[in-house]
Amino acid sequence: MSLTIAILKETQPDEKRVSMIPAVAQRLAKLGASLVAQQGAGTAATYPDNTYAKAGISLVADIPALVGGADIVLSVQPPAIETIRAMKPGSLLVSFIYAQNQPELVKALRDGRITTFAMEMIPRISRAQAMDALSSQAALAGYYAPLLGSVHMQKILPMMTTAVGSLRAARVLVMGLGVAGLQALATAHRLGAICEGYDVRPETREQAASVGAKFVDTGVDATGAGGYARELTDEEKAKVRAVLSQHIAQADMIITTAAIPGRRAPRLIDAAQLAAMKEGSVVVDMGAPSGGNCEGAQAGEVVKIGPVTLVGPTNLPSCLAAQASELYAKNIYALLEQVVHDGTLAPDFTDAVITGTTLTHDGAITNDAARLLVEGSPAENA
Repeated sequence: MSLTIAILKETQPDEKRVSMIPAVAQRLAKLGASLVAQQGAGTAATYPDNTYAKAGISLVADIPALVGGADIVLSVQPPAIETIRAMKPGSLLVSFIYAQNQPELVKALRDGRITTFAMEMIPRISRAQAMDALSSQAALAGYYAPLLGSVHMQKILPMMTTAVGSLRAARVLVMGLGVAGLQALATAHRLGAICEGYDVRPETREQAASVGAKFVDTGVDATGAGGYARELTDEEKAKVRAVLSQHIAQADMIITTAAIPGRRAPRLIDAAQLAAMKEGSVVVDMGAPSGGNCEGAQAGEVVKIGPVTLVGPTNLPSCLAAQASELYAKNIYALLEQVVHDGTLAPDFTDAVITGTTLTHDGAITNDAARLLVEGSPAENA
């Protein structure tokens, strides 16, 4: 007897991606699974219903009918609580969850005895790279950020020689050199800009150079655990600010990408630094959804603050929905390949990747941080 995998249609207004595309779904079928998709699930990502039908995937309009008999449910954004309640006990949900923002949803998953693989919790180890949806989506977001910024600039990125003289290349500063930041630097460099990159982790110097950018060295090392940067002390912030202010003032475009999972985005640029920037300069704040790296950033808004146009995008991967969906679907396939064997769902909870990704299982919240957030400490409940 084969497993049934259900593909949900996303409902958030700015979400165009789909969790599984037809080509990758056919690979899942070879693992012994039958697939069913909600009608219109892939339309916004340029995968209309007929492409799913041609891949042998059934289409269903009713959500309870879709998920009620499914062994595995796939989504990009966290499903609605009503959808969770329609799932059968013991089934598996694979989705981004972000438990710190969804305590009631986590409770519903626990109470419904749903096993949850939270895609943002994939361990960042070499063995799990093919499953790392945060990185795959960040790469596309980083690519798109300088393109978005260039739309709001009144100058071009490359140097150009004309019959009446030459136009100087724009200066682009990228702050935060994770996957998104490095991709933003690479894109800006390919477009002809003079690029600089900054990160509190000095080991990113060589990575910045590899994509054609100069590294801004502030003398502060804030390497943290798990591949993320740690939060700076007040003294370190002052030292970094003094160095960065000069580079900020010279930039025509700045892209900020700094994030700490589950916490407010670190502040990288303040109002005084904005005021010192060139007239017509642009900042693309990729940290806007979690409070902003730049003072005054508004999630989902484009605002003018003094000389600067400040762009606060909320879902850049969705702007490239076709390929973002393709990469995300491949991430899910790589994960499910580890837990689906001969048409049977059999996760190995002794595997570090599986345990690290699991948020809820068998009526319990298995992630310590999420359990503390939702249920509190044992002392609080005594």
